[in-house]
Amino acid sequence: MLNISVKSTAQRQAEAEVDGFRQNLGPFVVAAQTSRAAMVFTDATASGNPIIFANDAFLSMTGYAREEVLGQAFNFLMVRGANQEVLAQIDAAFAGDSQGYFEICDRRKDGSIFWTAIVTNPVQDESGAIVQHFASFVDLTGKRREAEHLRFLLDELNHRTQNTLTSVLAIAAQTLRGKADKALVEAFEGRVLALAKAHTLLGRDNWEAVSLRDVLERILGPFDLENDGLSRFTLEGGEACLAPKAALTLAMVFHELATNAMKYGALSDARGHVLVTWRIAPTPGGDRLTIRWQEGGGPSVVPPSHRGFGSRLIERGLAQDLNGEVHVAYDAAGVTCQIAMPLPPARTG
Repeated sequence: MLNISVKSTAQRQAEAEVDGFRQNLGPFVVAAQTSRAAMVFTDATASGNPIIFANDAFLSMTGYAREEVLGQAFNFLMVRGANQEVLAQIDAAFAGDSQGYFEICDRRKDGSIFWTAIVTNPVQDESGAIVQHFASFVDLTGKRREAEHLRFLLDELNHRTQNTLTSVLAIAAQTLRGKADKALVEAFEGRVLALAKAHTLLGRDNWEAVSLRDVLERILGPFDLENDGLSRFTLEGGEACLAPKAALTLAMVFHELATNAMKYGALSDARGHVLVTWRIAPTPGGDRLTIRWQEGGGPSVVPPSHRGFGSRLIERGLAQDLNGEVHVAYDAAGVTCQIAMPLPPARTG
C-alpha cells in the first residue's frame, strides 16, 4: 500500500483553492465531475503539477479518497522505480514538447498494479498563460493482460512449431539414411531450416509483419562466407513489411536462389557476390514490390538442362501463393532473378 504523506501547506492550500477552481471553470468542471472517464486537473504553476481536482471516476479507479489525492504530485501513483524514459515522457507532456500521450504503470491504494493511458491538455488563462493541466485516464490493465496472454499463446505455438520442424528433420534423416543421395538429404534439411528461420522471425513479431530486410539477412546469413572481411551480399532497399504468407514464401525463394548460387553460381567462386535490390511502387491496384537478385563475379553461367524442384518452387510458389511474377535469366555474367508481386498492407501491432 502506498503511504500518503501528511498534508503539507501546499496541499491544504490546494484544497482551499478547489472551490475557486470549480467556480472559475464552471460547467466544464461539473461535466468532468460526472464523467465516467477518470480525470484530474493539476496546478501548472507549482512544482510537481499537484492535483487540484479529481473526479469520482478517478477516485474509483485508484481507491483513494478525494482528500488523499488533492495536493499530491501528479505522478504520486506511479510504481516506485519507474524508468527514466517514462518520467521524461511525463515532463515532456507537461512542458508541451510532445503530443501529451503516454502510458504508465500505477499502483492503487490497495497495492494492486494497473496500467493507464493518459492524455494531457493545457488550460490557459485570459492572458494565454498555462495555469492548469487537464489529464484523462484510460485503464489499460485488461488489454495488457490480453496482450500478455496472446504473447504466451504465440510463444507456445512458436515453440511447438520449432519442435515439430526439428522432429521432421530427425525423422527424415532416419528414414532417408542409406536410401537417398546425401545431396538430396542436405537440400531437404536446408529447406526445412529456412522455413524454421522464417517462423522464428514471424513469431518474434507476433505473426503480424516482418521486414523484407530481416528475412534476407536471416536466410542469407549462413551463405555469407566473408571474403577478406567483406560480405558477399549487398542489400539495397527501403522499408518493406511483409505479411506472414509473403515472408514464408520469399524465405523459401531466397534459400533456393542462395543454394543454387553456392553450388553453381556466383558464390561458388571466392570472387563472386550477389546484389539484392528492391523497391515499392504505387499502382492503381495498390502497392507493388519488385525484387531483383543479381549475381556477379562468378563462373560463366550455363543454363540448366532441366528444371528442378527449386526452380518450380520459385516460379509456382510466387505465382500461386502471392499472385506474383518471376523471371530468371541465365546470363553468362551471372544469374538474375526479378520478382514482382502485390504488397498488401501488413498488419502491425
